[in-house]
Amino acid sequence: MTITLPLEKMTVSDKIQAMESIWRSLSQQPAEVEPPPWHGDVLAVREARASNGTSRYDDWDNAKRRIHATTHP
Repeated sequence: MTITLPLEKMTVSDKIQAMESIWRSLSQQPAEVEPPPWHGDVLAVREARASNGTSRYDDWDNAKRRIHATTHP
């Protein structure tokens, strides 16, 4: 099934509402939503780093500042 939305005609609010509706529907059937294979690879790397002590952590306020700085230069 192919669904085409008029994205160029939708407001940001309309798009967010559409995403929320889709997410709400997906979350009602979690057993049917399989993560992509690469998620397992990423989790394995992160677990190995946590186990061997090479993980780096930052507090949430610093992380938000870094994210904001990279997305709003």
